[in-house]
Amino acid sequence: MLSTQRWSEQGLALLQLLLVASFSKSEEQVCSLMGEPEEPQLFKTGDVILGGIFSFQSNWKTVDLNFRAFQYAQAMLFAIEEINNSSDLLPGITLGYMMYDTCGSIARSVRVALALTDVNEETASLSDNPCRGSVPAIIGEASSSPCMAISTVLGPFYIPLVSHFATCACLSNKVRYPSFLRTIPSDYYQSRALAQMVKHFGWTWVGAIRSSDDYGTNGMATFTDTATQLGICLEYSVSFFRTDPSEKIQRIINIIKGSTSRVIVTFLSYTDLEILIDEFAHHNLTGYQWVGTEAWISDSVTATTEGHYILDGSVGLAIPKAEVSGLREFMLDVKPLNSSGEKLFTHQKECTGYEDLAGLENSFNDMSLMPIFNNVYKGVYAIAHSLHNILGCGQKCSNTILQNIKNIHFKTKEGEEVYFNENGDPAAKYDIINWQPKKDGSVEFVTIGLYDASLPEDKQLNLDNKTFNWANNSKKVPVSICSGTCDSGTRKVLQKGKPVCCYDCIPCAEGEVSNTTDSITCVRCHPEFWSNERRDDCEKKETEFLSFTEIMGSILTLSSLIGACLTATVAFIFFRHRNTPIVKANNSELSFLLLFSLTLCFLCSLTFIGRPSDWSCMLRHTAFGITFVLCISCVLGKTLAVLMAFKATLPGSNLMKWFGPRRQRIVVLAFTFIQIGICIVWLTANPPYPFKNLRHFKDKIILECALGSPIGFWAVLGYIGLLALLCFILAFLARKLPDNFNEAKFITFSMLIFCAVWMTFIPAYVSSPGKFSVVVEIFAILASSFGLLFCIFFPKCYIILLKPEKNTKKNMMDKKS
Repeated sequence: MLSTQRWSEQGLALLQLLLVASFSKSEEQVCSLMGEPEEPQLFKTGDVILGGIFSFQSNWKTVDLNFRAFQYAQAMLFAIEEINNSSDLLPGITLGYMMYDTCGSIARSVRVALALTDVNEETASLSDNPCRGSVPAIIGEASSSPCMAISTVLGPFYIPLVSHFATCACLSNKVRYPSFLRTIPSDYYQSRALAQMVKHFGWTWVGAIRSSDDYGTNGMATFTDTATQLGICLEYSVSFFRTDPSEKIQRIINIIKGSTSRVIVTFLSYTDLEILIDEFAHHNLTGYQWVGTEAWISDSVTATTEGHYILDGSVGLAIPKAEVSGLREFMLDVKPLNSSGEKLFTHQKECTGYEDLAGLENSFNDMSLMPIFNNVYKGVYAIAHSLHNILGCGQKCSNTILQNIKNIHFKTKEGEEVYFNENGDPAAKYDIINWQPKKDGSVEFVTIGLYDASLPEDKQLNLDNKTFNWANNSKKVPVSICSGTCDSGTRKVLQKGKPVCCYDCIPCAEGEVSNTTDSITCVRCHPEFWSNERRDDCEKKETEFLSFTEIMGSILTLSSLIGACLTATVAFIFFRHRNTPIVKANNSELSFLLLFSLTLCFLCSLTFIGRPSDWSCMLRHTAFGITFVLCISCVLGKTLAVLMAFKATLPGSNLMKWFGPRRQRIVVLAFTFIQIGICIVWLTANPPYPFKNLRHFKDKIILECALGSPIGFWAVLGYIGLLALLCFILAFLARKLPDNFNEAKFITFSMLIFCAVWMTFIPAYVSSPGKFSVVVEIFAILASSFGLLFCIFFPKCYIILLKPEKNTKKNMMDKKS
């Protein structure tokens, strides 16, 4: 719980130093008390005196009784009476008590703690008091900061301080507070439980209000750390203390009004919260979902304040419900007050002490804090069990009680186990409470779940399937997020200058996907896959190649077949007229070989169409290279034959003897075998192979034939170009020979077309993407083949078929001369 005043740690350290120094002096030196001695408000003699420190009055300037603190004291009295009447625990020894009022002051808490360390020996009823000189243990205080101060003072004396309501995690530090124990769980567990609960309801964008003391600061720090790990962000975190000026409250109200979060997590005491709620109600600050701690979530006084409707629908953690049989009746019976020397009740002049309080409705007979009363009850019994162990062994209290109480383990009469861990803390268990307003305007604290820190993390939070009541009496879980959920196909991008919970949802780039919500990254698809339109799945890329069935493939196939048929038709015409002068005069053997090679050239273009495979990739380039060399070799042979025939007509020339048909065949075969040799080396060293081209198109896979060795490809192509260039030069030189004696002019035109086509092919082939490079290559093959066919053979076919009168030996001889 929160402290009632701010505490200076430097002051505590100085006080402790002075205490240690004073007690370390020589034993002969006598200490004297400065000022008036502190007197207990409630006391009773006994063999062993237990100390109690409570804040009976919230302010030392007033005399208004804090009924809660008095109820805590009554729970301590009840436990002591029960132990004194027991024959099993501390038999033969009676417990007494001395209870002091701190009036909500840390300084006074230290003063009464010092008073309890120097209890007068006459206070005990027996002369052989086993715990002479000081109380063996103290119950109290209800707030964390006073406990820190008291524990600092009690540390050198090894006197245990057992608190029933101080929850600051800082008190678990046994180096600084070695004598502190408690029967209420540490805020370390409560803070983590709150963060897990906030995460469970999907609230990732929350505000926070804390008390500006050790309780609020430490509790909120642990909550913030855990929340950050769970992906929860704080839009704002403000502190408040009940003595803050109204301007501070107004600033808090302005911050809340200007926020976008709809959930407020609090680490506030009920007294601080009551002040805030009054102001919030005045400004009609409704509609927010409150999340509270055990400090106020099940507090009946808070639920009856004037502006309590602001908190309707709140959820939070509360100490598990408990029942101590007989305690309620004991608290409502004021008769025992007459038998003890209390200076607390100045109303005794007006009351007899025999009044019946059962019918009253006020905070005095409010039993909603029974779990806290139970904590007091367990604290007294823990001390009693420790004393029982020590005194039963004939030991003195001295400093052994502190070590002994840390190791006790027992069950109460209600069957509840009591023990402390190495930090002096009990097992952390909480009820999860929901504020549900009734028709009459009152509030019902409905338990909607449990939290048990001893279980595995994924099972610690357990919510029942009950109807929740949220802010504004809604049955639907409130939404409190900075940014909405990023659907699959998008990724989070943080907004500049804002927490990680504030982000934009950016669609994944092409080729990337995210198949989960709130993804922070997009995953790139495998190279053979591509993102779909929604960017939430990778789909197999479309495979593309030049197919026989598509329009372009069909046109090229048809063109190839037409070319082959035309070539075959020309061959048929030449064969039918093989004995005519025009066929004989043009070297019929080379003509038929040329027509055969042209047919192969047209047909080899078909190997470039269809799905690439190992054999088709090797066949298409080698067949193309060999057939074109065979074709050009025949043209070159025909050109050489024309030149030799012309030279042979000159007086004294005998060239045709050396370049007859046999020599011509050898020249053609020689040039062709060179190309065959190049192809063999290419196929052996690094042949072409099927290749999936993923570069040119993002969403397509282009199936094509990789060249394997680029040197082999360009060697084949270069050799063809070299022969074509040589043929063109020779034909160009023979272009002015008599027309009917040679065909050099037609060869020149054909080679001109051939060279032009292939010179254009090279840049077009290199720059064409995907299957279009194949189209360019096929077009070059067909264009050059048609060029050779038309330029060399169609003029002759024209004479054979349409001008047969010119296809005579006489006509040929006349033209020659």
